[in-house]
Amino acid sequence: MPFSIALAGKGGTGKTTVAGLLIKYLVKMDMTPVLAVDADSNANLNEVLGLKVADTLGNAREEMKKGIVPNGMTKDIFMSMKLAQAIVEDDGFDLIVMGQPEGQGCYCAANTLLTGFLDKLTGNYPYVVMDNEAGMEHISRLTTSNVDILLTISDTSRRGLQAAMRINELAKSLNIGVAKSYLIINQTKEAPSDTVLNIINKEGLELAGTIPEDNTVYEYDLNGIPTIELPEDNQAVKAAFSIFAKIIK
Repeated sequence: MPFSIALAGKGGTGKTTVAGLLIKYLVKMDMTPVLAVDADSNANLNEVLGLKVADTLGNAREEMKKGIVPNGMTKDIFMSMKLAQAIVEDDGFDLIVMGQPEGQGCYCAANTLLTGFLDKLTGNYPYVVMDNEAGMEHISRLTTSNVDILLTISDTSRRGLQAAMRINELAKSLNIGVAKSYLIINQTKEAPSDTVLNIINKEGLELAGTIPEDNTVYEYDLNGIPTIELPEDNQAVKAAFSIFAKIIK
């Protein structure tokens, strides 16, 4: 079974950037191949990784529900073909994008097939990194895979921390078997205050570390340069790598 790491957090906290830095770290440490799963409905992990996406699993699910399956092809073969087409390969890691959530109507058959194929796919990788929106609905599709580490990303705001606490509680209520849950505070200008630390400790979350605010990260994003190309001596990259080295054994 793969070692799976899921990331979640309120929008704007830099969650997807941290996911990209995590993939960069795993590749550097030769912990490959890595399967990157973009399970955020506002999918942009591909931009952080510098990849172009031609198709998503959401599109495959929609086409199957609407009956857009070529004559003479079973639904199983169709979904398997679409899954293969949706995988984007790169050096040390592959990316697959879940796409938009379901629309109206019943998606039971399509979701059952999708879950089965995802389970088979993840079995081919020693590490899986899943970038989620705050709701984390897509995590529960990996029915046979436990989440070894849940990284909840927050900024320094109270609302960001409150969202992180809600995500942690939601993860406990889902049948995803979270083995260990950590909080990362991103875009910090200084060490967390006693007030922030008290909020975290009260909720029983373990603070894995902080990643400082960095103008180079902002400039890369503004200019459309993949975050994964940040130099390793960048202060945000060094802080993130230090956190990953501590929590991923």
